[in-house]
Amino acid sequence: MGFFAWLVLGAYFALMIGVGYWARKKVRNASDFFTAGGSMPWWLSGISHHMSGYSSAVFVGYAALAYTLGISVYFWWALSIALSLLLGMGIFPARWARMRQRFNVISPLEYLKIRYNLPTQQLLGWSGAFLKVFDVGAKWSASAILLHVFAGVPFLWGVLLTGGVTVIYSVMGGLWADALTDLSQFIIQLVAGISMLVAVLIRLGGVSSLWHMWKLLPPDHLKPFHGEYSALFAATYFFVNMLSYNGGSWSLAQRFLASPTSADARRSAALSAVLYLLWPPILFFPMWAAPLIFPHLQDPSESYALLTQTLLPSGLIGLVLAGLFAHTMAMTSSDANAVSAVIVRDIIPVLRGQRAKLKDSPQLLLGRIVTFLFLLFSMVLALFASHLGGVIGIVILWYGALSGPIAIPILLGLLFPFRRSGPAAAIGCWLVGAITFGALKIFPPQNWLTLSSQYTNTFTVGAPMLTALVTYIALGFIIPSTNEDSDALLMAFDSDVEETVLPLR
Repeated sequence: MGFFAWLVLGAYFALMIGVGYWARKKVRNASDFFTAGGSMPWWLSGISHHMSGYSSAVFVGYAALAYTLGISVYFWWALSIALSLLLGMGIFPARWARMRQRFNVISPLEYLKIRYNLPTQQLLGWSGAFLKVFDVGAKWSASAILLHVFAGVPFLWGVLLTGGVTVIYSVMGGLWADALTDLSQFIIQLVAGISMLVAVLIRLGGVSSLWHMWKLLPPDHLKPFHGEYSALFAATYFFVNMLSYNGGSWSLAQRFLASPTSADARRSAALSAVLYLLWPPILFFPMWAAPLIFPHLQDPSESYALLTQTLLPSGLIGLVLAGLFAHTMAMTSSDANAVSAVIVRDIIPVLRGQRAKLKDSPQLLLGRIVTFLFLLFSMVLALFASHLGGVIGIVILWYGALSGPIAIPILLGLLFPFRRSGPAAAIGCWLVGAITFGALKIFPPQNWLTLSSQYTNTFTVGAPMLTALVTYIALGFIIPSTNEDSDALLMAFDSDVEETVLPLR
């Protein structure tokens, strides 16, 4: 990286801090910090939802898959997210918006105390927060790898630089800062991504390379399902995305909670879905073309960084690198805010026991402190990511396998048809999913599975989710819940009639 690249990157980091400082003026209470006071425009919520869905891991781990396997990464990742949002937008986003409107909810798990009971809420809260530390740690690791490739910055300082800037604006501005920086980051990565696309097209001989290029690549690179990322894997990950992107991931539920109305929540989901359909092909084309520019690359995870260094002038390198960091900072700041909401609203009150409920000002202060500590712990964990399977190991396997058992009782718990699935079903779902994942880590499926080795990742991700789902539904019939308060809560989520605001008991 030359002087101009560092100048652009420095200006980007300064912009993020400036936006966070400006957003601080909009944060007057805990509701503003965690849900933007329920007044976030649908288009801003939709862009923020989209930006919060992926990170620099796309340009490291997914870039390696695009280099070695071709277009399959688009089908099992981006397309499955878009379809999950399109299928779920008529069901889930509106329920999250109604939850805040009618019960003053500002944490995605607050409703679980009535829907199930307090122990269930605490179990899902503690385990989900713990898992998110690992997930966010993987994102910092990916960013540090990119900075090391571009500028030779030591891994430690790469984590501290990207994480430190995110800490500053997240702690100052809460969800407003997250969403507004997401918008800035979206614009930056749009310009950066298109610049990279144009540079690759020029290198390959013009616009015609969009279709001629594939004749020069291995035939398998045009297969939508390839190697271990088979159609079965794509179907499995579709259900993971269905749970996650419709609100099973707390940070994404917050985008719907922040919507003024249920209609706005649906519009934001639709916008995010369209962006997942259209933007990733533009983003991935340089990665798909990379084998033609850098054949026989020893480390495919460095392909996108090498493309940038080789094809772009110094200033644009800084812009592209800023665009790469934009994804990570969008996701990590969103996760930090969501986890902070759960800890402040759901976990700390229980730890305080019978003491009086915290007033709004202490909640806001605690929100900022917890956001800072969460990001700090995740940065420390990033330094040990290689011992946990690296970026792909954490993002795809760990998070994919364990998020399902946590998200199932949260998301399906919103729906009246699953009203019989109560505390026993929710806890059993979590327990069976976690035990299944643990067993697969101790006894790897490739050691005993009779299927082809290409289905190993599918089994590792899908088995915990499937066993958790079956357990949740089965225990709803075996040990049905008869909680009248829970039934009334679910009925309130089903309709837009009577937008009353009530305390959640």
